[in-house]
Amino acid sequence: MKKKDIEYFEDFLTKRLDELLSQADDTVSGMTAPKENFPDPTDRASLEAERNFMLRIRDRENKLIKKIKKALDRIENSTFGICEKCGEDITLKRLKARPVTTQCIDCKTKEEAVEKALGI
Repeated sequence: MKKKDIEYFEDFLTKRLDELLSQADDTVSGMTAPKENFPDPTDRASLEAERNFMLRIRDRENKLIKKIKKALDRIENSTFGICEKCGEDITLKRLKARPVTTQCIDCKTKEEAVEKALGI
């Protein structure tokens, strides 16, 4: 992979990581704010549903943060863009679609087919 491409992905992933960490800080701040007292149980249930939804989103983002950090480590170790399964280069098109990917499209397709067959 060209140095220009590596720099692009490093910059993109670093910015995305910063955005996610900032949002996580906002969520923590929002969760520690004084709780509102709702006389109507429906209003309270609505607030709890919104909080649970937000926590599920943040959990997914936390997983993405871990993947981004691993991708940045791979950039540092010069293994970014190389499939962990077969050792071939991952296409730029795939990396642009999913910069945290660790597998080429062929290996990922095979893995998903096996998972589907096993019911995972």
